[in-house]
Amino acid sequence: MQRTIGDRTIRWREGGEAQRGVLVLIHAFPLSSAMWESQVDAFAGWRVVCPDLRGFRGPDGPAAEHPGDPTMDEYAIDVEHVLDALDVPQAVIGGLSMGGYVTFALFRRAPARCRGLILADTRATADSEEGRQGRRRMLHLVDEQGASAIADDMLPKLLGATTRREQPLVEQQVRRMIEANSPDAIRAAVTAMMTRPDSTTLVGSIRCPTLIVAGDEDTLTPVSASHEMQQGIRGASLVTLPRAGHLSSLERPAEFNAAVGRFLGALSK
Repeated sequence: MQRTIGDRTIRWREGGEAQRGVLVLIHAFPLSSAMWESQVDAFAGWRVVCPDLRGFRGPDGPAAEHPGDPTMDEYAIDVEHVLDALDVPQAVIGGLSMGGYVTFALFRRAPARCRGLILADTRATADSEEGRQGRRRMLHLVDEQGASAIADDMLPKLLGATTRREQPLVEQQVRRMIEANSPDAIRAAVTAMMTRPDSTTLVGSIRCPTLIVAGDEDTLTPVSASHEMQQGIRGASLVTLPRAGHLSSLERPAEFNAAVGRFLGALSK
């Protein structure tokens, strides 16, 4: 699906029926909505909407427009535009990694639109100086060598040791998603992540039902970061997925879907 809003075309994939509600899933860096293939039709009674953030595209998707220089807030505004286009006033908003940063931005802008939150393999804190230095190295890498070099650099960090050892097809799938994206989209997202605000104080204001999911082999956002968010969000639940790294929804889709399904089921009661 796509909709032209102003001078921008916003694309998303969706599935399911909205008898119980709408679930929005926001993808990780540097992937696309294609990462949610195992989730888009997985939750009975729920319409699942998966936007492509500015400039990102799936391996089989049309060429994306130049992303410009978006902030996390502007990514969040795009998600709001998708909800407006679908006439959805409120939804469960979920994001993995960078998608979690966008989820925080959307909650900061429009908390009433959030029926619930799913924060997967993400963190509330802003980048440390060491983290920003790593982002700058990535900017240089994508400028010099393109998306394939980003895939080479990121794959050992994105996937857990078990997945890399036992699921070579997942590694190939993630590589295809990364390499489908333009250097411009990758550069824009790196800059947006590097300059995103700290959401630590925001965490304490979250009152809607919240699920936190973490892969126990995630080295980019270790489980300790998820524990910190759980302690700050009143009533939040934390599910740790064994044998999963940073891309837990791709590495262990059945377990991820079971955790999300239980959370959505509780919201439906």
